[in-house]
Amino acid sequence: MRLKINWDALGIGASLACAIHCALLPLFLSSLPLFGVNIIHHIGFEVGMIVLAFCVGTYSLYHGYKKHHHSLLPISLFTAGILLLVLKQFFIQYETWLLIPAVVLIITAHLINYKSCRVHNHAHSDDCNH
Repeated sequence: MRLKINWDALGIGASLACAIHCALLPLFLSSLPLFGVNIIHHIGFEVGMIVLAFCVGTYSLYHGYKKHHHSLLPISLFTAGILLLVLKQFFIQYETWLLIPAVVLIITAHLINYKSCRVHNHAHSDDCNH
């Protein structure tokens, strides 16, 4: 039996994990630095989450675009969201103002991609293999 991964669901999950890390973790775990643990603003963790979101999203959206819907809307929304996440790393004073729309854009891109891939009458091109 072959395991099939829902890449849009994984992308949504990764985006939500990033949002939880960036928004809620500081509220609940603000005492971690007292014990020598600092994952709240750890640059390695931040970059790792952005790279994870980028890799999962790129694969998922490329697959949906190429094999199902041929719509650039999800890719455009995802690109804008990733750019805001990267900008958040450089403009720390605007972190929340960049994070919230970034996560909303990325999740919206995955939801649109997911719905577009499941339409019975979706677009096919010459390179479709299903």
